[in-house]
Amino acid sequence: MAWEFKDGTPMYRQIVQIFERKIASGEYQPEEKIPSVRDLAMEAGVNPNTMQRALSELESEGLVHTERTNGRFVTSEPGVLDELRRRLSYTCIQRFFRELTEIGFTRPQIIEAVRNWNEREGE
Repeated sequence: MAWEFKDGTPMYRQIVQIFERKIASGEYQPEEKIPSVRDLAMEAGVNPNTMQRALSELESEGLVHTERTNGRFVTSEPGVLDELRRRLSYTCIQRFFRELTEIGFTRPQIIEAVRNWNEREGE
């Protein structure tokens, strides 16, 4: 797992975002065991407390669950995974529209550009 952190966003928040993408993309499969806090912290080069905070947030979001003696696992709840993908897609769409608006596109122009792109490049 490549860990790249940026300034300006708390590290634990960035770790949450990395895990969300990996869960949404299927890199971490439903019911797959997540490595230990210590192993993940060493791999990411962060303090174990930072990793613990990120994993606790993922747990509070329902994306992972803890089995008392077995560790943490990715959820297998389809509704939770669908909502995660929907939320991440909205974030991408929001960013896309904001960036194109900043360079002078109107909303109808953006939609038309997407249609044109899809006709040429889409499947």
